[in-house]
Amino acid sequence: MLTLREEHIQVRDMVRRFAEDVVAPRARELDETESFPHDAVRQMAELGLLGLPYPEKYGGAGMDTLSYAIAVEEVARVCASTAITLAAHVSLGCGPVYGAGSEEQKLRYLVPMAKGEALGAFGLTEPNAGSDAAGTQTRAVKTADGWRVNGSKIYITNASYAKYITFTAVTDPGRGTNGISAFIMDTATPGFRVGKKEKKMGLRGSDTVEVVFEDCLVQQDQMLGEPAGGFKAFMRTLAGGRISIGALALGIAQGAYEHSLKYAKVRQQFGQPIANFQAVQFMLADMAVKIEAARHLVYHAAQLRDSGADFVKEAAMAKLFASEMGNWVTDKAIQIHGGLGYCRDVPVERMHRDVKLMEIGEGTSEIQRMVIAREILRGA
Repeated sequence: MLTLREEHIQVRDMVRRFAEDVVAPRARELDETESFPHDAVRQMAELGLLGLPYPEKYGGAGMDTLSYAIAVEEVARVCASTAITLAAHVSLGCGPVYGAGSEEQKLRYLVPMAKGEALGAFGLTEPNAGSDAAGTQTRAVKTADGWRVNGSKIYITNASYAKYITFTAVTDPGRGTNGISAFIMDTATPGFRVGKKEKKMGLRGSDTVEVVFEDCLVQQDQMLGEPAGGFKAFMRTLAGGRISIGALALGIAQGAYEHSLKYAKVRQQFGQPIANFQAVQFMLADMAVKIEAARHLVYHAAQLRDSGADFVKEAAMAKLFASEMGNWVTDKAIQIHGGLGYCRDVPVERMHRDVKLMEIGEGTSEIQRMVIAREILRGA
């Protein structure tokens, strides 16, 4: 087990109590009814989780990235839908404002989001811009007062309930990625609307929708950073967000492992608990090893970020390993549960569906391997 400082242990224990007492009892209901976790979000705001890693001067709790990763892990351990709602707000909704916003923008937008008074969303993916995020087609055309935005984004988390959305748009079509800018906008802006709600395999309690911009007018002071820096700002946001996706996968795997361990001790076959059989023991042993390895990678990437060191490679490694590990662990969890594991009567079925997105969102496993290869070859 990794050695944590006292403040990290306090965050872990606090969030674990909240997750078990408040989140876990409603996890199955959220999944089956595809309902947004309004109550949990409100209580996470009261606990300071919606601004956990941001400075107190901007409405946050003044904690570090490791504390935030631990919080996401603990919520994901019982309900990944609630955890990804938290992660999308903190990493993606707030991240671009903190990383690229001016002081005035941080006070105007980040403070209410970090306090939990407003939910944030992040618009990057488009129908023709997925892994190739540089293929953005949403356009922002200069006007006398600011920019007129037209286009759409897909698979946007929290957008139905967010007050603010950060997004990318092409402002100079002839300059490639340097012609992509980042903006923040109130979702009450005329011309902005939420479109299709996705019917998903997993994470059914989280909000995932299309958003549409139809002649939305944004002011010049709603641009985040310089006009040529939007794409780079969002790539930096994704690098940090990969730590939280790794933490999400880690938490799901931990929850599935705990359910499997408990079940193996009480399930009787051939006159004894199945935990007595070596085949089951080996699955449990491998699950424990892989989970612990993922935890080291995720926590290490978080600590690197907190130290101010470069963490791009390590975040990609953590996300890649943890997400693929989570898929493997939840698969074995179903195997240990047998026929029961294939039914919705136990959480491991939901966990297996939920964890798959971790190999896709914020950069697929293939993209992570490209990032890792680029970084190791650069340093060779």
